[in-house]
Amino acid sequence: MTTLHVPHTPDWLGAVAGFVRQAFWVIALGLVLVYAFFFVLGALDPGDAGALTIGVVILLGLWMLRSWAWRRRHADERDPRLVQARERRGF
Repeated sequence: MTTLHVPHTPDWLGAVAGFVRQAFWVIALGLVLVYAFFFVLGALDPGDAGALTIGVVILLGLWMLRSWAWRRRHADERDPRLVQARERRGF
């Protein structure tokens, strides 16, 4: 019987993908901040730039959703008594 061989993804590919993913979120937040900057200065009217406003609102919503998911995933929901017992045992 032959088995199907699934090639292993190279480590550098995962690192590049992680970098691209993080760069996207940094750029998205930068675009939202630039939009807010020009809005506060009065150089940009959201009514006149409807498509841009919708795009920025979508980016902001996606960034907030990602931030909420990250916090939820990294929340410390452990029972402090269990942590203390583990530390008392030494591991």
